[in-house]
Amino acid sequence: MQIRSRRRSGAALSIIGGTAALLVGGTSPAQEREIQEITVTAQRRAENIQDVPIAVTALTSQVLEQKGVNDVSQITNYIPNVVIDNNAPFAGSTSVLSAYIRGIGQNDFAFNFDPGVGVYVDGVFYARTVGANVDLLDVERIEVLKGPQGTLFGRNTIGGAISIVTRRPADEFTWRGEVTAGDYKRFDVRGAIDVPLVANRLLSNIAFSSKRRDGYQRRIPFPGDVGDIDGFTNFRAAGYSTSDREGGQNEQNVRGKLLWIANDDVEVTFAADYTNVDQPASASTLLRTVTDGPTSAFGQFYNLCIGTPADVLNGVINTSPDPNGPPVFGFNTVNGVCGPRGIAGLDRGTPATALGAVNADGTTANDRAPYSDVFVTGNIDTSYATGNSFSRIENYGISATIDWDLGGGTNLKSITAYRDLEWSVGMDLDGSPLEMLHTSFFMTQHQASQEVQLSGVALNDRLNWLVGAYYFTEGGWLVDHVTFPAGLLQIYGPNLLNTDAYAAFTHLNYRLTDRWGLTLGLRYTREEKEFEGFQHDLNGFNYKIAGCPDPSGPSPVPGLTCQQLLGFPDPNDPLRYFPPGLQKRNFSDTSPRVGFEFHASDDVMLYASYSEGFKSGSWTTRLSNPLDTAPSFDPEEATSYEIGVKSQLWGRRIVLNAALFWTDYEGIQLNFQEGVSPTFRNAGDAELKGGEIEFQGLLTDRFTLTAAAGYVDAKYTRVEPQTGLTTDFDLPKTPDLTFTIGPRYTMPLGNGGRLTLDADYSYTAALFNDTANTPLLRRPATDIVNASITYTAPTGNWDLVLGGTNLTDERFLITGQDQSAGGQIYGTYNPPRQWFVTFRVRQ
Repeated sequence: MQIRSRRRSGAALSIIGGTAALLVGGTSPAQEREIQEITVTAQRRAENIQDVPIAVTALTSQVLEQKGVNDVSQITNYIPNVVIDNNAPFAGSTSVLSAYIRGIGQNDFAFNFDPGVGVYVDGVFYARTVGANVDLLDVERIEVLKGPQGTLFGRNTIGGAISIVTRRPADEFTWRGEVTAGDYKRFDVRGAIDVPLVANRLLSNIAFSSKRRDGYQRRIPFPGDVGDIDGFTNFRAAGYSTSDREGGQNEQNVRGKLLWIANDDVEVTFAADYTNVDQPASASTLLRTVTDGPTSAFGQFYNLCIGTPADVLNGVINTSPDPNGPPVFGFNTVNGVCGPRGIAGLDRGTPATALGAVNADGTTANDRAPYSDVFVTGNIDTSYATGNSFSRIENYGISATIDWDLGGGTNLKSITAYRDLEWSVGMDLDGSPLEMLHTSFFMTQHQASQEVQLSGVALNDRLNWLVGAYYFTEGGWLVDHVTFPAGLLQIYGPNLLNTDAYAAFTHLNYRLTDRWGLTLGLRYTREEKEFEGFQHDLNGFNYKIAGCPDPSGPSPVPGLTCQQLLGFPDPNDPLRYFPPGLQKRNFSDTSPRVGFEFHASDDVMLYASYSEGFKSGSWTTRLSNPLDTAPSFDPEEATSYEIGVKSQLWGRRIVLNAALFWTDYEGIQLNFQEGVSPTFRNAGDAELKGGEIEFQGLLTDRFTLTAAAGYVDAKYTRVEPQTGLTTDFDLPKTPDLTFTIGPRYTMPLGNGGRLTLDADYSYTAALFNDTANTPLLRRPATDIVNASITYTAPTGNWDLVLGGTNLTDERFLITGQDQSAGGQIYGTYNPPRQWFVTFRVRQ
């Protein structure tokens, strides 16, 4: 049945593109006489990866097992020109995926943008970066496609695609499992079982995993006296939970499949998956406090309030908007910035006591510690934070895939899917017992999609063709809760977003001669988006600093109320930044693809391609000042040119592939820090040039070597003047050089077992983690070494693995934020060196 299925899906059409890395799977050395062929479906038909004219790297289940890779972010060390981190600024969650391919990607979790790199599981698109760091549970292979993808995938993706193919249920009873223990009380359990319910008709499998580990960053007591503090539970958040360690893991996953083979022509696969995460937040290290200078605001205001005498605050610090009018003392201790935190008379959170002059009133009982670098511990794995620390996810999905052989080489495929996500997170990012920067978010998202593909062969099997249609809809809420210094600014920001997307696509591959081939593809996309923003400041900072604490009261400008003067747009909600009403935008795009391939011999193929990609615009949601229109950003587009070669040499014991690319990247959507607000804008245009080379050699029957290198020359060619960038800035998350090498040696033992030695070295050149190229957030060049030794029993049905990750203990920032206006710069470091031992058994 499996052979017949592969033949039928072979009518389902292929992709265009580039290089491939073939990584050997689990045969014994005595059986290996050439590189094992890897079958992929990148072009929606089963074919040897060496025959696919597209830049695609495939990692098989055997390779993932050998490398100890168990989530998507961990593949970054093995694929050139790919940078994947399991976090984003102030996300606080390792379930958030920050993925870049050849300089195109996205580094935020907000609901208001689409990812630059698409993640697909069995053809189902994961629309949010939250939850996209998928556990690789019972996976057959991962295919990483580079460059714009649209003529074969249902949901368009501008930078590339990570396609995860899970294992088909077997037609006989089998099971496998493994247990892993390691540093930081790590204890992981994974297993899978296949149960044929009706022979050759109804097959099933189910897989599960549980991953637990203590955090590598410790929260330690501050050695000094911090004085009177409010406590983080006094301010609004998505939940309240703390931990004495951060960076730990507690995650459970389950996935099941039911395959119904209705007859020789029709198969239906029902699939369901569920993920539960309930763990501390990601580690966060305070790098520096910012409480003076032109970029400082709220940290400086906090220190000013607590250390300045009341008579000065009440009579000297003038914030009048009218230099010719009466003075306004916006920092006063009664109803100004330094007064009680909360708006009297409005049901907005819990007002707290005044900050003004508490360290200058002669009473020590209410003294507060100023915010300063005394809270920088000097050790990246310790923190003085005491506030929220949690990350919780419930994520599930169901799908039905119909594969129908219509005869005559024609195939119909339908993928129907629904997914639901709930996520909440809370972080204390100020590195102190004070309430200087506490972030908390709640997201609920649901999505449904329907994809139909009709494919086949024609013209004496010279033409492979595919036409498809796709519908996608999603909706949900993202609610922001952010407490800036001691509640001087208290952001409460529900945001409603909905998307409907429609697409039609075609992909044609025609063999002009036995050696020459032509590929033509076209995609039409239309997207309809809706947004309504409800961002508030529960402390009314704008009103207070203007000396105008009563929104409906008279302002310092005669004839205007305070709300009118300050421009708050909703007459029924004086603290709301966004104008009321549903915002709507529509986008459409037509993206072509053209490619040529030349088969110089049975083992060498050259190809060239042209492709375009598109990502729609949206609205920026994080505001800290009122606006009369909802700020938006426009689509981004990529035009990519590529040439490449795929070859098998030395009796197919060596695979050597290479590609060169040139991409014009326009309207780049990036995150910009505007005061305390991380907002989205179109940064400008860039030119991305580079290449990859990938090698695999079965150098002896016992020794295999894999290696790959990637180079990207990424330069801005135009920047929008209001962004503050220049063409000398680096694009974020885009190193110019990546390199990896992995030797593997297998040694037979006298008892019939074998010992396998694996090692991997990966180099990534320096990069910036943020748009503004903040020096403190720069990631230096990194050298990562992983290694393991595996004993396989003579029967071949169990293994014992001893290994280590990051053996040189290389530490670097994987994400961070310059929140100078809020009072600090902080970041998250990668985990330290760790060891593990795994026992694996299979039937």
